[in-house]
Amino acid sequence: MTQTVGTPTGLAQTGHLARTHRFAAPLDPVIRRMRALRAGLPARDGIAVFNRVYLTVTEEISRLIAHDGFADPAAAATLDVLFAGRYLAAVEATSAGRRPPDCWRPLFQYRRHPGVRPLQFALAGINAHIGHDLTLAVVDSCRSLDCEPALLERDFDRVGDTLTLLEERIREELMPGPDLFEVADPMTHLLASWSLDRARDASWSAAKVLWQLRELPALAKEFTERLDAGVGLVTRCLLTPLPVPDRLSVPDRLSVPD
Repeated sequence: MTQTVGTPTGLAQTGHLARTHRFAAPLDPVIRRMRALRAGLPARDGIAVFNRVYLTVTEEISRLIAHDGFADPAAAATLDVLFAGRYLAAVEATSAGRRPPDCWRPLFQYRRHPGVRPLQFALAGINAHIGHDLTLAVVDSCRSLDCEPALLERDFDRVGDTLTLLEERIREELMPGPDLFEVADPMTHLLASWSLDRARDASWSAAKVLWQLRELPALAKEFTERLDAGVGLVTRCLLTPLPVPDRLSVPDRLSVPD
């Protein structure tokens, strides 16, 4: 028999949905800011390319939180808001003439370079955000929630799984066609040199180390600075200018598989 909202079961279901939507609500301001960036930047701008990718990720995570896709919706929302906040802070710093973190600097420096392809912009932004920002967001979340990193691991992995699915779609939609993308193309070697899964694993390991260093602020600061610089070096390599195929196009948005 179909349950209605007026039945006890229906009321319980309605209350559960209200709670999960409440946890997803903190992502709404983040999504609005990313949409404003999308509207205000030229399509070929490197930040615009990454922003479209990341907006798609954030919208999907918000949907998962609202539909009980995380073990702890409140913790997942906290992690994602702090995670996104670091990217948006880098954008704001650059807009205000301040220096962004080293991991982001190459993307801002090369954002309009004609020899850098859209796929490079997308992967370079993901590298900066996963390799540096996600590490710090895990530590920030542990402080905010007063918990150990192990309690966030399942939700961390869920976010990572979403990113992995999206990376596959990014490669499909931003990669040049078969007639433009050949084994001899330097782009082939650039793509083979980087892995989202490895970057995610390294981020989780770095977060655990940084959490253990929380009582040693000088060492934690040095570790964070070296992490930032190392991730920035990889970002710069991913943005190596390459010959641009004549028929390369940039889609207005990226879709997410069901």
